[in-house]
Amino acid sequence: MPYVKKIFNACKDSFTPNGPISEEALEKVRAILGLALIEGSGGRGSDIISRVWLANKAGGLVYANCAALVYLSASVSFSNMTNDDLKAANVGLDQEAQAAKKWKPTANGNNGRRDRNSSQQYPPPIKYLHVHECESFSIGIFCMPPSSIIPLHNHPGMTVLSKLLYGSLLVRSYDWVDLPELPPSSQARPAKLVKDCEMTAPCDTTVLYPSRGNIHCFKAVTPCAFFDILTPPYSSEDGRHCSYFRQSLIQDLPDGIEEQIEGVDLSELIWLEEIQPPDNFVVLRGQYKGPVPKKS
Repeated sequence: MPYVKKIFNACKDSFTPNGPISEEALEKVRAILGLALIEGSGGRGSDIISRVWLANKAGGLVYANCAALVYLSASVSFSNMTNDDLKAANVGLDQEAQAAKKWKPTANGNNGRRDRNSSQQYPPPIKYLHVHECESFSIGIFCMPPSSIIPLHNHPGMTVLSKLLYGSLLVRSYDWVDLPELPPSSQARPAKLVKDCEMTAPCDTTVLYPSRGNIHCFKAVTPCAFFDILTPPYSSEDGRHCSYFRQSLIQDLPDGIEEQIEGVDLSELIWLEEIQPPDNFVVLRGQYKGPVPKKS
């Protein structure tokens, strides 16, 4: 049975329009994607990141609406990953993965395009490969060329499983900080940095939960690709709309507020305000060449 079909069957049994039916069902899907044993010490794989992107498809273009990340801090012995892990070859990306291994940075460090009316250099385009979507889950792959960027954004109300197929990626993630009071005129919310690292394949399949670490941004270090499962899938009608953010000016807080919250250093807070998706952030629809899961 094709690997993608195994994943599809597990998702069909484990997910509903409200998300996973249980933690055990979620782990069933995660195990099929591939689990690394957490043991030993360090190396570049010691930070395990979860990330996901879902795209809102429109015509020939796909505008990436969101991404998600929650991290587990662990040391991983990648030699213990099983031969049954999902690989680029299982989804028609073997040639891209081999090319990524041979990739070397160019002198100018960027392969993006320039705006016709200015000297501004846009990041190189990202491709989205659509695999499957139903009311309970969606499956897709994002292929990022080096230096491409997904700007700061959130992904509310979804559980996400993510598997890095090849390459390396810089990840920065924030959590919202709930304060008893906010300045009345503030258009921004406080957040704290929870992750700032580079993740490199091979690594563990990771899981994002709706309320953790889902404000994040990404920059490809090398050519890279992620296999993503979202449950439930993106839906503006059901309130699962992703927003983009930028860092705002520091806001004045009421005196004594630090005594009202625990485990938060106010000096580490940043303020984020919602913005429209950047004009230079465009994701192109690519052709998925791997096995297509068929409903049974």
